[in-house]
Amino acid sequence: MKKNIEPCYYGDYLQLDKILGAQALQSEKYGEAAHEETLFIIVHQVYELWFKQVLHELNAVIDTFNQDTVKDQQLPQVVLRLQRVISIQRLMNDQIAIMETMTPQQFLSFRDYLVPASGFQSIQFKRLEISLGLKREFRIDFDQQSFYNRLNDKDRALLEGLEKKPSLFELVDKWLSRMPLLKMEDFDFWEYYKNAADKMLQDDYDTIASNEMLSDIEMRQELKDWQATKDNFDALFDHDQFETLRDEGKFRLSHNALLSALFIKQYSEEPVFNLPFQLITALTEIDEQLTIWRYRHAMMVQRMLGTKIGTGGSSGHHYLKKTTESNRIYLDFFNMATFLLPKNALPELPESVKRKLGF
Repeated sequence: MKKNIEPCYYGDYLQLDKILGAQALQSEKYGEAAHEETLFIIVHQVYELWFKQVLHELNAVIDTFNQDTVKDQQLPQVVLRLQRVISIQRLMNDQIAIMETMTPQQFLSFRDYLVPASGFQSIQFKRLEISLGLKREFRIDFDQQSFYNRLNDKDRALLEGLEKKPSLFELVDKWLSRMPLLKMEDFDFWEYYKNAADKMLQDDYDTIASNEMLSDIEMRQELKDWQATKDNFDALFDHDQFETLRDEGKFRLSHNALLSALFIKQYSEEPVFNLPFQLITALTEIDEQLTIWRYRHAMMVQRMLGTKIGTGGSSGHHYLKKTTESNRIYLDFFNMATFLLPKNALPELPESVKRKLGF
């Protein structure tokens, strides 16, 4: 076991003199210090520290997937790191409640001294988003237009360089696409799956068509929604149709990646699929926690500012609410529930296939 040669002192190791001396109040420059500004600074500093840890974990996961082959032995560590990210996200979401102990008037006592500083300028949060897969072309229009306008040259160059590197989304897509899960020996899962899906869709259609409680308008809407769902199912078995819907933004994962992820979720109890299933579940949870964070942030801003514009020039609450709805990353994993069949509708895996899927 390795040991230190020189003694380590708690305060020196954590550099507490730097951390505890890093709360410089803007309000003091213009008169009496605003009491709540210390809380505002510390909460944001803690966020930035957690962003640093999240990036540390994500970068390690990205390095693992940025290889030609991802070994099965590497997946437990990947899942563990992603679960750590989720735990940090939950803590960050809870931290918003601390900020909400500040009243709107208390915030207004120093808010105007902060212009034009804004959360827009959190480079670590932008790195986090880009690393997960939220690159410029997938952002809302306002972000696409002004994402880099509010940054200095150094930060802009850093993020533009990161945009050119593969994100975790892109790397997981390639990994899923490489998995040989679609046909095995004489067993064609997708033939069984299509027959079961067609029967399920027909049952849904019959249920709608025979519902005498629906008005004509409601019937047309129900059948329109049913047709949209059927089109999505049909695209699973037609590459060209899938690519058309993908171009329209209905899917983001590649065709093979979506099929592999669906296969994994259908047979998640099989030993060889359990860790990939945990990985998909973790990425889904990370996106959900990020969405919750955006929503909580939007609600807090509305509570503090109403309809006032943000210090960075955005529309404040309206902008944040829109990012909550639109700036999603792993939405395909959420929508995959559309394509899941009940266990009793799935084909039984042949013993030869089960032996391949077991340890």
